[in-house]
Amino acid sequence: MRAIRVASAALLGISALALAAPAAVAKGDGNHNITPFGFSVLPSTIAAGGQVTLQVDRDSGGCKGSVTVSSGVFDTVRISPGQSSATAMVDWDARPGAVYQVTFTCNGESGSTGLTIASGRANNNGNNIQPLQPAQQMPRGVRAGEGGSIAGFDLKELGIGAALIAGSVGAAYHFSRRRTGEDGA
Repeated sequence: MRAIRVASAALLGISALALAAPAAVAKGDGNHNITPFGFSVLPSTIAAGGQVTLQVDRDSGGCKGSVTVSSGVFDTVRISPGQSSATAMVDWDARPGAVYQVTFTCNGESGSTGLTIASGRANNNGNNIQPLQPAQQMPRGVRAGEGGSIAGFDLKELGIGAALIAGSVGAAYHFSRRRTGEDGA
């Protein structure tokens, strides 16, 4: 009878841990790009001086109002309520190989995506990439992410997660050690 209680308590602890982990991971991913509307930047890689198309998905019903699109690599653009796209010219002084954040804001909701600057310059019509001369090219290192298993978590989230785990382990231990009248004690 005692083995059944121990197994049940262990199963309860493991279940609590398994159910708490996905919520903690989803909360701490550092991305705030879940919006009621879709958005995109086309192309996602462009030469300095090129032209990008900024698109908002109005079909899903998440954004019916005006959309403000901002970035450090072009002037702020406003997409009117009746339109789903606009264009922007990338600054000529954009750093080759850099990734700039492009933020879409509608009805107080914001989401962002990256815009990569190609290693070249756009020609006069703003579309084709002309390679830089070898003397102008700069070596670049690898652009690494945050890394690690706790990137983006703050101390409060880690503390709450540790308290939940400790509580479930404590409850499992308590229920496994609790005696009933039928144990003969």
